[in-house]
Amino acid sequence: MKTLTIIPSRLSATRLPGKPLLKINNLSIISHVFKRAEEANIGEVVVATEDQEILDDVIKNGGRAILTSKSHKSGTDRIYEAFRKLGYKDVDLIMNLQGDEPEIKIEDIKSLNIKMVNSRSRMGTLAAKIKNLKDLKNKNIVKVITKNPLNNDEFSEAKAFLRSSSDVPNIYHHMGIYCYSIETLKEFVELNQSKNEIKNRLEQLRALDNNIAINVAIGKSSPIGVDTKEDYIALKKIMEYKSS
Repeated sequence: MKTLTIIPSRLSATRLPGKPLLKINNLSIISHVFKRAEEANIGEVVVATEDQEILDDVIKNGGRAILTSKSHKSGTDRIYEAFRKLGYKDVDLIMNLQGDEPEIKIEDIKSLNIKMVNSRSRMGTLAAKIKNLKDLKNKNIVKVITKNPLNNDEFSEAKAFLRSSSDVPNIYHHMGIYCYSIETLKEFVELNQSKNEIKNRLEQLRALDNNIAINVAIGKSSPIGVDTKEDYIALKKIMEYKSS
């Protein structure tokens, strides 16, 4: 089976405008993510963006990018437009990486791809163990509850995704990475946004609300997403320390 990785990215993030082009070790966040995806070596990688500045940055740093519409309601809709524009006929799976997680583990990308290939699942994602119980109430950290406890072999179905929760069985920190079969991606973008999705600002709820199962595998550790200026400063320190 052939996998194509598409990374949706835009400059107009509400909490931290211009985020994809912020620099760490003299390289933009979006180009860091592109390079991680390439190093996973599971197939071609393309950034899908509505912004010429992001396209120029990715290409300047040796990557590949494609311009998409500014009217998309979610990253998945942007991914589907990019896939159609690219015109591939022999791709079976689309890997969707978040453009603001430059510390995503290469082994995790590979692991999700292997599980999708072996299980023939329609849609898959990753989660990590919650180490700090305070995270359960942090609405910026998305949680997932799975049917079965996660281990290295388990690819359990998700029961719910939520922003705030108490400590319940099989609850994990959801990681911003998805993989879909082409048929599932097409079906997903043709569905209307669900009330749950709009209320919680979680597009994966559109799948669950329409009986599209999402399987969840365990990841090594949850990467730091860059949502605020504080996140960026903290991650910059970590990544620059590691490379020094």
